[in-house]
Amino acid sequence: MKIAVLVESINVNDSSGSKVNVEMIKNLAKICEKVTVYHYTLKHIQLEGIECVFIKERVFSFNYLLSRFQRYFTKFTGINMHQFLENLFGFSFTFFSDTQSIRAVLPEVAVKNYDFVLTLSKGASFRPHYAMLKFPLLHHKWIAYIHDPYPFHFYPRPFTKVLPGYRQQETFFRDLASLAKHVGFPSKLLSEWMSSFFPEMESKSIIIPHQINLDDINESFQVDGWSSQNFNILHAGNLLKERPADGLILAFENFLELHPEAKSHARLFLIGPAQSHEVKLKAFDSRIPELTVILDFIKYEQALYLQKEATVNVILESKSEISPFLPGKFPHCVFADKPILLLSPLYSETRRLLGLDYPYVAESDDIQKLTRILTDLYAEWIRTKNLTLNRPDLRDYLGIPNLQKVLTSIS
Repeated sequence: MKIAVLVESINVNDSSGSKVNVEMIKNLAKICEKVTVYHYTLKHIQLEGIECVFIKERVFSFNYLLSRFQRYFTKFTGINMHQFLENLFGFSFTFFSDTQSIRAVLPEVAVKNYDFVLTLSKGASFRPHYAMLKFPLLHHKWIAYIHDPYPFHFYPRPFTKVLPGYRQQETFFRDLASLAKHVGFPSKLLSEWMSSFFPEMESKSIIIPHQINLDDINESFQVDGWSSQNFNILHAGNLLKERPADGLILAFENFLELHPEAKSHARLFLIGPAQSHEVKLKAFDSRIPELTVILDFIKYEQALYLQKEATVNVILESKSEISPFLPGKFPHCVFADKPILLLSPLYSETRRLLGLDYPYVAESDDIQKLTRILTDLYAEWIRTKNLTLNRPDLRDYLGIPNLQKVLTSIS
């Protein structure tokens, strides 16, 4: 199978979306006859052993000039026209300029003998998808990969919000659902969630979970207070506004009060940006000596290293009725082969994959249950000093065996 990948970024340090995209690309390259990556990273990046084509920004287009005029108009007048313009057009002039730049490479893709063209994006941006929408010649080969709900008013609570241009954005995805050959999702629940808004997606859906990449981790990372001899509980990654860590911290504090003997070697580490929670986290940090809060960004490879060295890895999801997302860090935690402490609603993709009988799951604000789980994990660690997740089924599901199975089913 020959696949062209149209992707917004392959810089693994610019977002979690780029990380999971690169891991998928690397695994595709291991099982496909040919994978070519056309990327709009706006700097030259190469993935080892994979042909990567840098998409140049078109700086002389009308939309590019409008985007720069808007930027300078705001800078010099203080008047932000963003909301007005997006309500009018659905997207920013920068979005239109970028999608035109991406679309310019599609004639080159069309003349080559690819079996599929896979569009990947990041965050709340679907620029490669919009570019493909305007190029009918490739629609019969198009796999549109949807990593998160879209538009934002189709997110589950507490993320739901109505943004400028929501009507045009909804039309964009309705057209995508109609025209793409296949619609890929990292999560079964996300496929079902999005199909409830765009019914045409249901018959076209394929599930390609975020991938485990078994390449060696060559980078170590030192953290103050970290010792391999300790009971180290780690949350590595951005703490979004909707995902406060209060319940976890208070449960950890309760656990230490119930088991004062653990204070000499039990540690909770929260490492990564947390812009909406900085004041509160710093207060917790100063109050609890066994808690370490590092609000700095750390590189992808450093986070992977710490997850492999941790005793327990934490995945924190929002308090909600449902969480259809597959967190980008889930494959990393499975690869690390350490128990996962999952803070999640009852209906979540992560909980579905771990299984209904998985013992280390609680709602993010269920302090009593979290305290009991920490106690159980600690008792098991004292007994064995070697806690493992031991889920080869998940390694297969998140890796090449299942990826090959999915590709075979559509070839």
